[in-house]
Amino acid sequence: MRGKVYIVGAGPGNFELLTLKAYRILNEADVILYDRLVGEEIESYIKSLRDKEVIYVGKERGEKGERRQQEINRLMKKYASEGKVVVRLKGGDPGVFGRLAEEMEFLFQNNIPFEVVPGVSSVNAAPVYSNIPLTHPEAGFGFLVVSGRDTRRLSELAKSGTLVVLMGGCTAKEVASNLMESGINPETEVAVIERGSFEDQRVTFSTVRGLTELENDFTSPALIVVGGVVKLAKKYSRLIGLDKIRDRKI
Repeated sequence: MRGKVYIVGAGPGNFELLTLKAYRILNEADVILYDRLVGEEIESYIKSLRDKEVIYVGKERGEKGERRQQEINRLMKKYASEGKVVVRLKGGDPGVFGRLAEEMEFLFQNNIPFEVVPGVSSVNAAPVYSNIPLTHPEAGFGFLVVSGRDTRRLSELAKSGTLVVLMGGCTAKEVASNLMESGINPETEVAVIERGSFEDQRVTFSTVRGLTELENDFTSPALIVVGGVVKLAKKYSRLIGLDKIRDRKI
């Protein structure tokens, strides 16, 4: 028997910011592996759920992350191979400094079905809860997110970081031209995500240069992801649904 692993974002800690889908899956799970930063309210809730195995796998300060990750991987494989539904519960959103790529890679290599459930990230939740908008027509046209360990490497971001362009579907060709003019490698991988999270979501793969040769606009709402991380979606497409992905040769 093969089970399934859900990598779920718990949000910034406030129980009311847990998504409805995360709430449903937590109630359907057989096993919950949770991190240190899921929040006290959410931790109390999952421990109150009946007939579930709830295991703390959080990394403590000073602990080597690699050793802890190996144990998490072992538990995911163990319970999934027993045919159980496993929730890997992470604070915030799994895709923002949450070792998402490492866990997807492990599950992919071991042919374990998985699904990622996004969560509300502290990146926007904490500032907005403090009445601080991250964007403003005059005071801030965009924002950059880095780890506290990497603030000395900001100059590298333009070469190796990930760029997300919101509301870029209707202007994808212009966006791509501007990126090349700013020095972005024309062969950099690009994904255009139309109607993200809706049932008819579609992901189109191309390159920055490819988007400049685009003939038709994308359906709004759409956003553009630029960077090496785009290759991961292609790699894992067999497990996340080929019907929602197309490799557009422009």
